[in-house]
Formats: sequence, structure tokens, C-alpha cells
Amino acid sequence: MTGDGTTAEPAGTAEPGGTGRTVVLATHNQGKVAELREILGEALGGVELVGYDGPEPVEDGDTYAANALIKARAAVAHTGLPALADDSGIAVDVLGGAPGIHSARYAGTRVDADNIALLLRNLEGVVERTAAFVCAAAFVTPAGVEHVVEAVWNGEVLTAPVGDGGHGYDPVFGPDDAPGSAAQLTRAEKNALSHRSKAFRGIAPIVREYVAV
Repeated sequence: MTGDGTTAEPAGTAEPGGTGRTVVLATHNQGKVAELREILGEALGGVELVGYDGPEPVEDGDTYAANALIKARAAVAHTGLPALADDSGIAVDVLGGAPGIHSARYAGTRVDADNIALLLRNLEGVVERTAAFVCAAAFVTPAGVEHVVEAVWNGEVLTAPVGDGGHGYDPVFGPDDAPGSAAQLTRAEKNALSHRSKAFRGIAPIVREYVAV
């Protein structure tokens, strides 16, 4: 774990001098594509970050890193281009780290409001509500070189949703390093603090090295 809350897990050696300056963002979520372009734009100036329109793989890994790699590998296989992907979730200490990698489908509906409602029911009457958002960012090249950087954003689960911004569990996540909920932060504020921004900023130098001419 580094001082900024990231953990680097290289799964191969660096492969500088990669051909082309296009990297696929392995998600069909256009909102996430826009978010990642904002986070990575300055760090990866000159690199074209494109969305992914291929088939969605089955995310059957048992860790955030495994699922991020599954998504990135699928994008590389479909496009022949290097790919970035992530997997994230909220880990609540008193629930043994749940919902964890199952955060997006916690309530079985993949609806944010349903997931939040179930989480709050499971924490009803609980005083100790420490939690963390976790993100694993993966970079995979066509040659099979793989890197993963994980990051956390520490905080607690609030007793009720607050704020209209963000997505997922943002309305009930109270960050340790900001007042209110994550849903009350501006996009710029969130991008300066979040688990996803930490993870992708951590992996950006690896991508930059790969695409260097």
C-alpha cells in the first residue's frame, strides 16, 4: 500500500514502445467513459481513450482485481488494442467486507436504490459503520502484459441517503476526507479524492510508458 492508498500488483514486465496511441476503456457505461477521460486526460495527454462496444464477459472472479482483468482481457481480445478496466465496490467492516465485489448486484436487481435500501436494512441499529470504497484498475496489452493497481477511499455508511450527485452507493457514503456524502461532492472534488481516481492515476504511468514512442 502506498501513501496515497494504492496498491500496485504488476502481473508482468513493462512493455514500452507499444504501437499506437489508442487505449480502450472496457465499459459500456458512457458516464464512466466520461469520468475516466476526465481523470486520465492530463496524465495521458495525446492518448485516445475510446469506449468499448464488444460483448460483456462473465465477471466470475473472486476479487476486484480478477474481475477488472477479466473485463480488460475481453476488450483486448475483441479490439486488438490495449485496454483499461476497473472493478469496484463498497466494503463494510461490520459486514465482513460485504457487499464487496457483489456491490452492483447486492439486491439482485442492479438498481442503485435497491442496493442502498438493502445495505441500510442490514445496518439498522449498527453504530460502527466504517466502510471503504475499493477500486482495482487493470491495464492489459495485446501481448498479454497485465498490471493492476488497487485503491481505497475510507469513510462510513450514513444512516440515510444524502445528495443527488454521483452514482451507486455515493448518497450513503460519508468520506473521511470530505464533509457530507460522496453524492454532495462536485465531479472535480470527487475526482480528486475517490478510489477510482486514485487507482487510475496510479496505473497511468504504466499506460504512458507503454504508448511512449
